[in-house]
Amino acid sequence: MGFVVYNPYLTAAIATIGGMLFGFDISSVSSFVGQEHYRSYFNYPDSITQGGITASMAGGSFLGSLIVGYFSDRFGRKICIQVASVFWMIGCAVQCSAQNQGQLIAGRVIAGFGIGLASSTVPVLIAELSPKNIRGRLVGVFQWAITWGIMIMFYVGYGCSFINGPNSFRVAWGIMIIPGFLLFLGVFILPESPRWLASKDRWEEAIHIIANVQAKGDVDNEMVTIEINEIREAVEIERQNADMKIWHLFKKDSINRTMVGLWGQIWQQLTGMNVMMYYITMMFEMAGYHGNSNLVSSSIQYVINVIMTVPALLFLDRWGRRMVLISGSIIMMAWLFATAGILASYGRHVDSVDGNELIKITVDNKSASKALIACSYLFVATFAPTWGPTIWVYCSEIFPTPQRALANGLCASANWAFNFALAMFVPTAFQNITWKTYIIFAVFCIAMTIHVFLLFPETKGKTLEEINYMWDAKIPAWRTANWVPPTSAFDQGGEEKDQQTHIEIHTDAEKEDA
Repeated sequence: MGFVVYNPYLTAAIATIGGMLFGFDISSVSSFVGQEHYRSYFNYPDSITQGGITASMAGGSFLGSLIVGYFSDRFGRKICIQVASVFWMIGCAVQCSAQNQGQLIAGRVIAGFGIGLASSTVPVLIAELSPKNIRGRLVGVFQWAITWGIMIMFYVGYGCSFINGPNSFRVAWGIMIIPGFLLFLGVFILPESPRWLASKDRWEEAIHIIANVQAKGDVDNEMVTIEINEIREAVEIERQNADMKIWHLFKKDSINRTMVGLWGQIWQQLTGMNVMMYYITMMFEMAGYHGNSNLVSSSIQYVINVIMTVPALLFLDRWGRRMVLISGSIIMMAWLFATAGILASYGRHVDSVDGNELIKITVDNKSASKALIACSYLFVATFAPTWGPTIWVYCSEIFPTPQRALANGLCASANWAFNFALAMFVPTAFQNITWKTYIIFAVFCIAMTIHVFLLFPETKGKTLEEINYMWDAKIPAWRTANWVPPTSAFDQGGEEKDQQTHIEIHTDAEKEDA
C-alpha cells in the first residue's frame, strides 16, 4: 500500500494545498491590474475586458465544478485532485507565456478548470476522512489555505512588480506552478475516502483507513465500529439510489438541502468579499493611495485574512455553524454601509485616477481615507472567521453519501458562477455607480442573515449520517442545535440519555409494559 499519512491534521494540510491554488487565483491579477507593465502589454484593457480576464478563471472553475461529481464518484477523490493539479499547472504555463489577451484568458480558463475540480473535491475528501469532533476545523483549513495563497501570491506579485517589462507578471504566474506540483506529489501519500471505498465494496481498505484515522489502527475500537456500521447503512441506501443524476438533487426529498447548499455558496460570493479582494488596489486608489503605498497598504488586508481565519479553525466546532454565519453577515453589513457612507459623504467625482478610467471617485480628506481603509480591514477581519471557512465546511456536511460529490460540485459551480459574474460586474459598477456598489452588497448581507436563520440547520457535533437523519426528520432550522437523532438517544445499555433533547422513542419492552 506504500507510505500513507493517517494523521487527520497532516492529511488536511496536504489536501488543502488545493485551497492555496484558489487563493493564488484571487490575487494573481490584483497586484498587476493597476501596473503600467501589465496594462500596456495587454493593450490597456477597459472595464469589460479586465472583468473578462479576471473572471475567466472563475468561468473555467464553473465548468470543472459541473463535472467533478461524476468524475469523483467514478474514479475516487485522490485521482480527481491529482487531475486538478495537472490542469492547474498547464493553465499557469499558458498564462506565463501569454502573448495577448486571448492566450491569457485561455490559460486562466484551463487553470480555473483545475480549481473547479479541487475546490469541490478537497472539502469532501477531508470531511469523509475526519473525526466528527474536529471535522469543522479540518475542512476549515481549506479556507485557511485559500487565505495563505491570496497573501503569498500578492507579495510575489508585489515583489515581481519591481522587474521591468513583461517579466514582472510572467515570473509571478510561473511561480504558481510550484504549489500545483506539490499537490500532485502530496496526494500520493493521502488515504482514499473510506466512504468512497465502501461504496465500491472495498471494505477491507475502508476499515483499515477508518481504524488508523480514528483509533491508531485498532479495528475493534468502539468509535471505529460505530462509524463502519453507519457507513454500511449509508452505502445500503446508496445502492437503493443507484445512478444518481443531478436532477435527483431537486426531488422532493432532496431539494431543501440542495437549495441550502446552493444559496450558501452564492451568499458567500454576495457578501462582497470579492470586491475587497480582486479589486482591492482600486479601492485603495479611491482612498487616495497610489503606487507602492497602495500595494503595501493593500497587502495588510491579506495578512489580516490569514490571521483572522485561525479562530474559525480553533472554535468552529464549538461555536456552531449557524451562529458564525448569522453574526458574520450582520457585522459585514455594517462595514459595507459604513464604506458606502464615507464614499458618498467625502468622495469627489473624477474622470480617472492615475490614468485608470475605471475609478470615478476619490477621497481627499485624510481622516475619511483612513476610515475607509479601516472599514476594509474590519470587513476582511469579519469575513475570515465566518463566511470564509464555514460555508465550505457546511456544504461538505449536509449531503448524504450518494449525493455528496455530485451536490458539492453543483454548489461549488454556483459559487464560481457568481464569482465570474461579480468579477465582470465590479469594474463596471465602480465606473458607473461608484459608492452605491457597496450598498448592493450590504442589502445582500441582510437577505442572507434572514435566510440562514430560517432554513440553515445546525450540523456541529453530528456525524455525516446523523446530519442526514436530521434533514429527514424535518426539524426547523432554529431548533436543530439541540436535536439528537434517534440513533444517539440510547447508550449501549439501552437506557435513554436525555428525554428533553431528542424525539421520543419507545423500545419493544416499553411497549409490552404499556
